[in-house]
Amino acid sequence: MTLEARLEVRVGSLALAAELAVADGEVLALLGPNGAGKSTVLRALAGLTPLDGGRITLDGDVLDDPAANVLVAPEARRIGFVFQDYQLFPHMSVLENVAYGLRARRAPKAEARRVAGEWLERVGLSAYAAQRPSALSGGQAQRAALARALATDPRLLLLDEPLAALDAGTRGAVRAELRRHLETFGGMRVLVTHDPVDAHALADRVAVLEAGQIVQAGTLAEVTARPRSRYVADLMGVNLVRGTVTDGVLRTDRGAAVVVADAAAGPAFAVIRPHSVVLTRTVPDGSSVRNCWEGTVTGMDRLGDRVRVSLEGPLPLVAEITVGAMEAMALRPGDTVHASVKATEVEVYGEVEVHGG
Repeated sequence: MTLEARLEVRVGSLALAAELAVADGEVLALLGPNGAGKSTVLRALAGLTPLDGGRITLDGDVLDDPAANVLVAPEARRIGFVFQDYQLFPHMSVLENVAYGLRARRAPKAEARRVAGEWLERVGLSAYAAQRPSALSGGQAQRAALARALATDPRLLLLDEPLAALDAGTRGAVRAELRRHLETFGGMRVLVTHDPVDAHALADRVAVLEAGQIVQAGTLAEVTARPRSRYVADLMGVNLVRGTVTDGVLRTDRGAAVVVADAAAGPAFAVIRPHSVVLTRTVPDGSSVRNCWEGTVTGMDRLGDRVRVSLEGPLPLVAEITVGAMEAMALRPGDTVHASVKATEVEVYGEVEVHGG
């Protein structure tokens, strides 16, 4: 059984038009910049934001179809939701919070409390059952919110940035714990995150959402290997160049030329990995260097013994060099340098249309 959704929603300036399909037992991660519509996707699936067009089916049951005048209320959907800030009710005990979803579905009070107690034991929070949420740490609050979502026995679990509220010191441990709990849930899961590490650790597939549309979908390895937008390239730490290949040269809209190896003619993307970019003060000698562009240093970020250098020019690039190389060149922001890359180290692939997740 699966989730199948064609979502058409307009919220303010956002026009969401996306298609998703999630199989039983699968975790789909939604990645994308702020304002792309990721949380709107979750709210539409949960019934908190009705569709303007499209259709949502879960295990064959229609949840939302404006054309057929069908809209199932949120509390009647077999869906659990873990919100970004967890949204635990401060005036209720932790046990009452976990039981809330069951009570909203008209479960008897005693039964709801019994099931909530079992879930608190499963997530290691039995000792906090009578406490208020203010007594919980960030990781414990996340576990309580997850228990509340799972206590209703959902078929679809939605998680909106479940690790975003945690500090860096606890994030790794809570991520591993979340993965363990998700593996015990047999339904479908949709996870919103900004962090590719979360996607790698928790998801089977990813879908990249930009300006309300899915621009790329697949495994994280597939998306990393062939990014199709500037956001994805920046997220994965590579340079993405878009242009048209003619006679072995990719030319961009800004007039930059990139000599490539074994590339078919036509619209294409080129990936240049930062560690493949060599920086020099002068034009490098030798006929083997077929790609060389002048640029201005606009930023320098040190990462251990490496430095990521941002360049602006006809071909904006990020280069990754050693600290020793930076010091030898006495490199500073505002300096003019030459960036060179071997044609054999430029990966090129043709444009294809992405239809959904």
